[in-house]
Formats: sequence, structure tokens, C-alpha cells
Amino acid sequence: MRRYGKNPDEDDIRVRPNRKGNRPRTHIRPKHEDAEDGMVLTVDRGRLTVLVGDRTIVAMKARELGRKAAVVGDTVSLVGDLSGDKDTLARIVRIGERRSVLRRTADDDDPFERVVVANADQLAIVTALADPEPRPRMIDRCLVAAYDGGLSPLLVLTKSDLASPDQLLSAYTPLGVPFVVTSREELENGDAADRVREQLDGRVTAFVGHSGVGKTTLVNALVPKEKRRTTGVVNAVTGRGRHTTTSALALPLPGYRGWVIDTPGVRSFGLNHIDPSRVINAFPDLQPGTEECPRGCTHDSHEPECALDAWVAAGHADPARLDSLRRLLSTRNRREGD
Repeated sequence: MRRYGKNPDEDDIRVRPNRKGNRPRTHIRPKHEDAEDGMVLTVDRGRLTVLVGDRTIVAMKARELGRKAAVVGDTVSLVGDLSGDKDTLARIVRIGERRSVLRRTADDDDPFERVVVANADQLAIVTALADPEPRPRMIDRCLVAAYDGGLSPLLVLTKSDLASPDQLLSAYTPLGVPFVVTSREELENGDAADRVREQLDGRVTAFVGHSGVGKTTLVNALVPKEKRRTTGVVNAVTGRGRHTTTSALALPLPGYRGWVIDTPGVRSFGLNHIDPSRVINAFPDLQPGTEECPRGCTHDSHEPECALDAWVAAGHADPARLDSLRRLLSTRNRREGD
């Protein structure tokens, strides 16, 4: 560190000249009163397609937003060229408050959560009844993520021509989750799509499912003008299909007041980010019984002071509901294959 005398003058102090174009830094961000609002339809390598009115606009996130990222379903405010013409680019300057968030981690050991979709009302969990075999643990994990994020779940079971849905549905009857059962023939003739559309009317619905279950095939049936690539190939050894959807995409539901968000197929749904205390909010019949629980109670069956056992024993709720809650909560502490 350079030291000067007790009374330095201007000759003793060197000042680095301001570089051309430098501006004083400030923490005051522009308000952008002229910004227009839109909905993020898809994100691809840092560029976002946003619906503004009846125009689709390509935009990038403004530097002033820092590390905050916009995802499909977000309401954002944009400035710049909002014409939607080819080779134009707008800037996203604000990201609106989210009313719901679907999040996942790549694995249970991964501390970094990823926001998959924002502002969806419903999570459609697509599962094949055979080819590949259903994975109840995966369904449970998706249910936990939906309850934690503020989304209502919907089970969509495909390929009922290959296996009966009865056994799988019996595990979810106490949860009261709505469901739709479809077959390959019904997908081809349009009957299945019509039944699913009735569950989507007036809602923003995100579709999730592991590869090979027919999720993208179903989305193509729901929104026939927007054909997404499918392979229809399932590995006979692993029972896994190849990923055909590489990025989430929001599509308007023709003839209905709703949106379909197709998401990439996943092989796992990590729950490292889940707060078990939020899952109980999806069980209004059990929630009052937690008032007598000790602070930090996990509501697990091994929790000796959990008040839910006494609450159910007193007839306030169905025992099957408590069993279902604890089964879902246990997925937070066990790997999907356990």
C-alpha cells in the first residue's frame, strides 16, 4: 500500500482516469413503467419465447435481474422491440410473483433445486400401466412435489389395453386424487384426449412422466397442431424409453381455456428441497391434528409424540389418509429404488 506524508497534495495522489463509456454505479434500478407483461412459453439456451398479447416475442433476461431466472409459466415484464418481427430481441426486466412452483433436484443428494414450471394449477402425472411397468415410488415423489409446490395432482394412466389399472389405483384412492385411464386405441380415435381435456379446462397443467410412458404422444393428441417428436421406442431390457422432449413448452389447449405444459421426461425426481411441514397442507382433514405435535415433528410413524395417531383414533379422520400421508413423507427419506 502506498503511503503519503501527513499533508499530501494533488501531486502526490494519482487518480486513474475514467475509462471511456464508464458510468457511475448505482443500486437504483430503472422502473420501466412502459414494460409490457407476458407469459414465458419456453426457454432455450438463454433465450426465452414470451407470449405478449397475441404476439410471440424472443427475449433475453436483463443483466439487472442478476442470477434470478425465468422459467416456463412465469409472468414477466419486457421492454425493447416488442413487435415480434424476425431477428428482433426484447429484454425481460421483471419476473412476477409466482403463485405455484414445481421444483425438483436431480438426485436426493443434490442440494441444488431446479424450478421446472411456475404458476401451474395442476400436475398431470403420466404413468404407463405396462411397457414400461408403473413406478409407484415415482408417482409418490411427484405427488409430494405437487403438494409442496401448491399444485393439484392428476393421475393419467396410459396403455390400459396392456394391464388393468385397478391395483395401482387402489393405492391412491385414500388420497382422493382424480384420474383418467387411457388406452392406445382411445388415443388414436381421440376419445382419451377428450376425457383428459375435461380435466384441463380453465387450468394451466404441467405434464410429467418418465420416458416411454406416452406423455408426449398424449400431448400431441391434446394439441394436434403442435406435434412434438416421439420415438415410441422402449428398451426391452431396462424398460426405459429415450428422451424425446428436451425443454418445457407451454401450449394453449384448443377449444378450452387452458394450457398444457409438456416437460422433459425424467428418470428420477429428487426431493432434497422438500419441507415435510408443507406437505401436510394438502391434507386439510389431518392438519388440525398437528396442533398438538411437538416442534419439528416429522409426522412419521416412528415419531413417538406425533399427535396424528390420537387425532385419527378419535375418529376425526380416516386411518387410510394418515397411512397415505406417511407413505408420501417417507419418500423424502428414501431413494426412489428403495
